[in-house]
Amino acid sequence: MIGPSYIHEDEQRHVFRVNRATMTSEDVFSAERDAIFAHCWLYLGHTSEIRAVGDFVRRDVAGQPLFFTRGKDERVHAFFNTCPHRGATICRQDSGNAKAFQCFYHAWTFSLEGALTGMPDAAGYGESFDRTAVGLTEVARCETYRGFIFVCFDPDVVPLHDYLAGARDAIDLIVDAADGATEILGGTHEYGIRANWKLLVENSIDGYHGLPVHETYFKYLARIEQRASLENGTDDTTPKTIVGRALDLGGGHAMVEYQAPWGRPIAKWSPLFGVPARAEIAAIRERLRAKYGEERAERMVGLNRNLLIFPNLVINDIMAVVVRSIWPTSASQLLVRAWQLAPESETAGPRERRLEAFLTFLGPGGFATPDDVEALESCQAGFAASGVTWNDISRGMNREPQTVDEFQMRVFWRRWAHLMGGRVAIPA
Repeated sequence: MIGPSYIHEDEQRHVFRVNRATMTSEDVFSAERDAIFAHCWLYLGHTSEIRAVGDFVRRDVAGQPLFFTRGKDERVHAFFNTCPHRGATICRQDSGNAKAFQCFYHAWTFSLEGALTGMPDAAGYGESFDRTAVGLTEVARCETYRGFIFVCFDPDVVPLHDYLAGARDAIDLIVDAADGATEILGGTHEYGIRANWKLLVENSIDGYHGLPVHETYFKYLARIEQRASLENGTDDTTPKTIVGRALDLGGGHAMVEYQAPWGRPIAKWSPLFGVPARAEIAAIRERLRAKYGEERAERMVGLNRNLLIFPNLVINDIMAVVVRSIWPTSASQLLVRAWQLAPESETAGPRERRLEAFLTFLGPGGFATPDDVEALESCQAGFAASGVTWNDISRGMNREPQTVDEFQMRVFWRRWAHLMGGRVAIPA
């Protein structure tokens, strides 16, 4: 059980602090696996990754080897990637298509729905041998929302629809803007960071660090805009900073929604996209206005969103749509997997602009990611200073939450504390 000294909140004094042991203790790391990752809905993949019957994808989730496939029944099935016979992994490729799954060790064969369908020398087993008891084991719960596939190892978890709470609205904005159909583009960004996983959760929804840490990117945008203005007479009225709000979506989910200096493939023009793209982007914008009305279309088009789905899924709907899962591998190490999400019906021009914007800012070698990795690893190194116990996450407690405040991080930490044994204030 996590003790009461890990979170300190004093609403009257506008103080919220987190004990740095939450970022360094292997005991805390172990407790998180039992209290959080064993009971929360966790992102597995997207239905676009398994379009056809027999398509499969292999993926680890919270340290568990899994694979998911589309069965002949057209359902999504998520299995533990282990043979019920002697334990060997069944799925040995990252993705592909199969008519059945066969264990390479002793050639036990399973249907797409997980039933044992064949085995060498079946006569060597007695009459009481029950084939139905030794099929592949499905994860306790597997459900989808708007194409996003989640699993949970706890059979008693609330339905995914209820669990997502207010996060559904943010997902709906992305999917509806894509005419109801999105797809994960080919390729995965996968990299490690020498930092605690919760540091990247914080960073992913933190507007406070944007200008100082990513100063080079903002200067890059300013130079592009200035050059375009001189060459073409264009004038972009987008705010030159980050302006917006922070939202508590329930269940530990949080989001910042804001205006920013960059363009959006759906459908906000920027000088970075070039003058010829203006008409095409304006047409997309007008179509969304006609379909969804001015207010909802403006949220889709003009506003950026950094969405956290508790505990470790981040969907950044910014200059591109990035799906990022954050996995702890130890108290001081994490693994990131990230994919680009796009409308299925997107034409070549917007798709090219989307990928360029994605790689320029959010790719492993882009403007943002190396900056963030350096910042987080610097924090983790700083936690070795034994004379400092607390991180302060109090910004904005005295006002309505803004994007540059830390309200959204407090939403995460309160849910974390609740699942880890409750939030108890202690003397400062």
